[in-house]
Amino acid sequence: MSKVAPLELADLIRRPIVTEKATRLLEDNKYTFEVVPQATKPQVKAAIEALFDVRVTQVNSCNLPPKKRRMGKFLGWRPRYKKVVVTLAPGDKISLFPDV
Repeated sequence: MSKVAPLELADLIRRPIVTEKATRLLEDNKYTFEVVPQATKPQVKAAIEALFDVRVTQVNSCNLPPKKRRMGKFLGWRPRYKKVVVTLAPGDKISLFPDV
């Protein structure tokens, strides 16, 4: 397992994914994030625990394939990305939608 400096852990997590399925998973205390494709499960676990001060019990990851997209007569590809679903310990929460 490669060690990552604590300052670099924040760079592993790109953004939370807010879709219909991800919102349903919030009821089971599971949170979905987009991460850099080179991130490993132990690195993601350390990053989430350091950034949000929670305990992570499980990390599931998948590399999503690129998708074809057409812009007029030009054919291109949307970039690949890695998605992780993080399960938190009972009682822990991440505030994705802060009260305004």
